[in-house]
Amino acid sequence: MTQPPLQAVLFDMDGTLVDTERLWWEAVQDVATELGRPLAEADQPEVLGRPVEHTAGWLGGLTGARDLAARLHREFAERVRTGIVPRPGALALLDALARDGVPTALVTASPRAVADSVLAVLGADRFRVSVTADDTPATKPDPDPYLAACRALGVDPARCVAVEDTPTGVTSAEAAGCAVLAVPSLAPIAPAPGRTVVPSLEEVTPARLRDLVRPRLRVLSWNLWYGGTKVDDHRAKQLKVILDTEADVVGLQETAGTAARELAEALGWYHHEAGENLGIISRHPITAGLGDPGVGFYGAAGARITVDGLREVDVWTAHLHYTPYGPYEAAFDGLPPAELIAHEGVRLEQMREALRWIAESGGAGRPVVLTGDFNCPSHLDWPDVDWPVTRAAEAAGLRDSYREAHPDPVRAPGHTWSPIHPVHEDDHSRPEPQDRIDYVLHNGHGLDVTDARTVVTGVPRPWPDVAGNDWPSDHAAVLTTFTLTPPE
Repeated sequence: MTQPPLQAVLFDMDGTLVDTERLWWEAVQDVATELGRPLAEADQPEVLGRPVEHTAGWLGGLTGARDLAARLHREFAERVRTGIVPRPGALALLDALARDGVPTALVTASPRAVADSVLAVLGADRFRVSVTADDTPATKPDPDPYLAACRALGVDPARCVAVEDTPTGVTSAEAAGCAVLAVPSLAPIAPAPGRTVVPSLEEVTPARLRDLVRPRLRVLSWNLWYGGTKVDDHRAKQLKVILDTEADVVGLQETAGTAARELAEALGWYHHEAGENLGIISRHPITAGLGDPGVGFYGAAGARITVDGLREVDVWTAHLHYTPYGPYEAAFDGLPPAELIAHEGVRLEQMREALRWIAESGGAGRPVVLTGDFNCPSHLDWPDVDWPVTRAAEAAGLRDSYREAHPDPVRAPGHTWSPIHPVHEDDHSRPEPQDRIDYVLHNGHGLDVTDARTVVTGVPRPWPDVAGNDWPSDHAAVLTTFTLTPPE
């Protein structure tokens, strides 16, 4: 797969390109010691990656000293004039990016006077833009400096990599929407989604930075519940959910025949409708409809989409029959595992049919995502019941994105049924079994799960007082964020 363009690399200065983080720590340590309050490791968040004014205010609050900013400026500036040393690999990486035509920016929480001293050593011509603490209303950890650099370069933050050495700087870059390459200097930084941690710039190349900027695909699975008609102004509320989640593709169930088309038209998106109940909408072009064109109320349907003009992904939506419902039989009837499994026959055959269509439609190595309301729990959630529907999907090579992101079902149950049914609809003396019955599965071909979560807007009022709810469904939705990678 051809990677999308890396539009720019945005470099922090202190501790990242030059070894000034140590100089800044030493300057603050000397002043603090003179004031009778030497620094400790626990003080790093108030010093490292922070502008002078922040640290001065913090230290002044501890010691009662006033006007510390000018004093810290002098101590630090003297050390900068005599002790600037480029970090290992910094100049080589800057030169390699220049050869590849990748724009770079300097983004620092230091004042302009300090930044200019450093630029004189590094070579100001190595950077197309520089942003300092003097140039934005707020500096790190706010996103303003990185957003200002992106505006000046005319680039999309999501297509940029920020190179940082402190948690404060990482917070700023990630809040701006940049991918982050962290090279810790004094304070440790943990890996996280969208963040890569390396020990030194010496092992970083332009190719590695390009690999950090990969196309993202956010997939939402959502049962609309009679098309949403149980809730007032349901279409506007559905649109708000889709926009707020920043979904790229939505697998819909219970569309009431027209929801997919109407939502897509309102969003200016593409859509595929199947039968009276299923639909897929996508901000990316849909190039083909997949599956049985005569699918009924229950079953599965798919659409082939093209992401960034680079990669085809098959996205499917499935709705399986709702009776008999296993959690009721377990909670209310006390059926043992063997009988619960035996009663899954209808849904199991519907899943097998969907899997046959998926296998016949997909090409070798093509990414596949299956969304849906399966109306049954997962074998990954129940230790004593090997639920056959999700087991069949797993045997066919589909992975459960929510459980990839949240492996422990006790700590993260991920319930999707039901945000409006705390008690059973027909017997209010019985608590409604809460369970995870909506899914976003994938085959792992060029798909990495970055995040997965359930989505409910606000705190919905319980049934039957639902007309005024902000959340226009009786299911929670499931949102998974994938990054697209070269196939295995």
